[in-house]
Amino acid sequence: MMAPPRRAAVLGSPIAHSLSPVLHRAAYAELGLTDWSYDRFEVDEAALPGFVAELDASWAGLSLTMPLKRAIIPLLDGISDTAASVEAVNTVVFTEDGRRVGDNTDVPGMVAALRERGVEQVDSAAILGAGATASSAVAALSRVCTGPVTAYVRSEARAAEMRGWGERLGVDVRTADWADAAHALRSPLVIATTPAGTTDALAAEVPAAPGTLFDVLYDPWPTALAAAWSGNGGGVVGGLDLLVHQAVFQVEQMTGRSPAPLRAMRIAGEHALRAR
Repeated sequence: MMAPPRRAAVLGSPIAHSLSPVLHRAAYAELGLTDWSYDRFEVDEAALPGFVAELDASWAGLSLTMPLKRAIIPLLDGISDTAASVEAVNTVVFTEDGRRVGDNTDVPGMVAALRERGVEQVDSAAILGAGATASSAVAALSRVCTGPVTAYVRSEARAAEMRGWGERLGVDVRTADWADAAHALRSPLVIATTPAGTTDALAAEVPAAPGTLFDVLYDPWPTALAAAWSGNGGGVVGGLDLLVHQAVFQVEQMTGRSPAPLRAMRIAGEHALRAR
């Protein structure tokens, strides 16, 4: 007897830009899951409960992007320790017994992306901004940074938020004013969590022989900062690296197949970005 077709999708608003369908479909093709489909749906916080309530047994899982990573939590039967630690769910798996379980693959995805580029451990780090991935960045640094983390932010409210994440996650987070962000570039690891264009002015401040830059953006790519960083001989981890690695964990959880085809997923993502 043939297994019934399975469905998965990414939800968010806006969602048209999402590369998740490209990555997941590439994984399904490589794994021979011809009866699996992966789509995208424009869903905001108000529409989320109704959307989830309508899902039937054909659904294997969901990917969540902004602004749904916290809004989904009350609709679930349980969440992982990682998701609880950052108060954000980007992955929902529908179990065979009908439970909806949330996880956060951004955190291990960030760690995996760093390790792929040879960053196993650093003694200090800097975070530029307090963007949507800032809490995941702090959580990832709890696994790779043995010393202080300095977050460069624009307001005291953001500074307090970042210090709060540090306390919650066991990371020595210190804060500094965004006006001094050029000082961050001398850290052995810099994670940029800011929107496109925000760090462009810092490109001229990149030191000779910098450490590693993790810029979570992937479109446009490279950012001015990433290009300058690479030009000065530094290591660069990009947003596509994060996107692919977090999607690898999602595919493995939703399909039960491991390992997910990282290389095929990355190639598909690169092709899609070049076509934009």
